[in-house]
Amino acid sequence: MKRTTKVKKLSSSKKDYLDKPTKKDKPYEGNTEKMISTGSTLLDLIISGTRVRGGGLPGGILVEIFGPSGTGKTVLLCEIGGAIQRQNGDVRYGDPEARLNHAFARMFDIDIEKMTITEPDTVTELFQSFEQWEPQGKGKVHGIMVDSLAALSTDMEMEKKEGDKMGMRRAKEFSEGLRKFARVLKQKNYLMVCSNQVRINVDAGPYGQKYSTPGGEAIGFYASVRLRVSLKEKIKKEKKVKGKTVKKIIGIVTNVEVYKNSVDAPYRTAEIYILFDYGIDDIRANLQFLKDFSSKTVYHLNGRELGKSMDGAIDIIEEEELEEELKDAVIDLWEEIQNSFETSRKKKKR
Repeated sequence: MKRTTKVKKLSSSKKDYLDKPTKKDKPYEGNTEKMISTGSTLLDLIISGTRVRGGGLPGGILVEIFGPSGTGKTVLLCEIGGAIQRQNGDVRYGDPEARLNHAFARMFDIDIEKMTITEPDTVTELFQSFEQWEPQGKGKVHGIMVDSLAALSTDMEMEKKEGDKMGMRRAKEFSEGLRKFARVLKQKNYLMVCSNQVRINVDAGPYGQKYSTPGGEAIGFYASVRLRVSLKEKIKKEKKVKGKTVKKIIGIVTNVEVYKNSVDAPYRTAEIYILFDYGIDDIRANLQFLKDFSSKTVYHLNGRELGKSMDGAIDIIEEEELEEELKDAVIDLWEEIQNSFETSRKKKKR
């Protein structure tokens, strides 16, 4: 029996992210170039899964990914940059930390020769480089990646020996730059994704925010999507080598919270699995998601049992090329969970 879905009436600001009504019985058939995948099915869904089947990031917005070091922020930037290039968009990579490894970037299908890489020193220099950029291809989503905002200095720090003693100049420059550039993102269909660090907020007191992000309030204000990342656990593997058990950490599990969301609902969370020599392991996360929301003690897909071993289940998915079937099953289950929370109340009288 064919399933039907009620399409909620959206405000004009939300309608830009829909070309056709959402369909639960088939993948999204609208302009897929408007949605960019993060490399994680579950992360795509918590960002915009109730607006567009499969979710993802639309063009024309600013995204901030913030959290402690070693939680996968650069991996996410590279996954998004590679997805933009696969949809024939241009990518400009701002690297204030000057540490982007080209071999690492190629792991995400990034074509280094086709990507413009800059190493800006200051906030002003960063925004000036955007104004001079002329990407090719109309109607495409073009990407601006910045890793990271915390590494940017100011003209005052660079030019004067005493530097920025009050520590406020960088915040003012971010505010001035974003105030002008926010409209450019929408007009030129740029997807700007920035990583940022966290700092202990010494003035928080017992009830305030324990952590803050450097750069002032402008970044959080102008960002349409803010993703807070934190380390959940390390992925370990054991091998027998010459009769001895050897343990090795091969990756991490990162928890991602949509801390702010102007595209869809905020405060959803998802776990992403990152392997050091692979990137985001979407198959691993999807298999675990299906298992967690079932009574089965083994990994499974559409009624078929894949065994108790995660590695064995992954081998079956890859050997039989079931990646898309697995992804669709996860999307269907996620939508079923979200639909269970839909309210049946009538429209409020105003």
